[in-house]
Amino acid sequence: MPEREKRVRLAAFLNLAFTIIELIGGLWTNSLAILSDALHDFGDSVALFASWLFERGAHKSPDINRTFGYQRLSLFSAIFSASILIGGSIVIIFQAIPRLLNPELVNSLGMVGIALLGILFNGIGFLRLKKGESLNEEVLSWHLLEDVLGWIAILVGGLIIYFWKIYILDPILTICLTVFILLIVSKSLKEAVNILLQGVPKHINFVEVKGEITSLKGVLGIHDLHIWSLEGETDILTAHVILEDTLLKNPDETKKNIKEILKKHHIEHSTIELESIYFCSGVECKNWDLDLSKKHIH
Repeated sequence: MPEREKRVRLAAFLNLAFTIIELIGGLWTNSLAILSDALHDFGDSVALFASWLFERGAHKSPDINRTFGYQRLSLFSAIFSASILIGGSIVIIFQAIPRLLNPELVNSLGMVGIALLGILFNGIGFLRLKKGESLNEEVLSWHLLEDVLGWIAILVGGLIIYFWKIYILDPILTICLTVFILLIVSKSLKEAVNILLQGVPKHINFVEVKGEITSLKGVLGIHDLHIWSLEGETDILTAHVILEDTLLKNPDETKKNIKEILKKHHIEHSTIELESIYFCSGVECKNWDLDLSKKHIH
């Protein structure tokens, strides 16, 4: 079993086990923060188990119908997980608002004990997922980081409530933590949608890649340049590069130099078509006024 799949599976089972614990603990302590997190963690558990299944499918080999393979299943999982997290967060906020107006008594020592367990369970899951590099694991790690931060806040809040009886702190903590994670996860969801639409990944600068390629000796221009990612890890580039005639006689060195540039930008899968200035196959070329005296074509 691939390491990425193992990490997601471990996080899923840890999260499910603790969801049961905090549901019981939330009812026992009468803490909205804990009950809300139990609801939230139930959604997280669904997302984690779905992600585990998606990760299993993502490792299937390419076939005649899916020549790139099934790696984008991991991307769908990231979108699914982020959507559940956002939906659950909105529900939690609406549950917390009434308690701002009418705070209720809570078992503060019980909150502290459950918070310590929460930090332990979710901390292990977060550290495991943080080792991964996929967008799916990034989104899932935010699920668990939210819980770690939440339990730290509940731990501190429980102590404050115990000593100073400030019961309104329970719903305040709930709302603040939920808004924080909404802001974080929305960024991950935005990037997942960007990748799904075959946008340029956030860690790649399109202008820099194009500029470095056209700065190579003998490169006259570049067109039909496309950069995208399968799932946030596997970055792909296709391009038509126009060369001086002397380089076309022995193009291997130029291809090697281009590949070295792409490697610096985390692009390891590329398809490069080398062309003569007298034959430009791209749509963009129809609008170009080619000038043989110029090194670059715009």
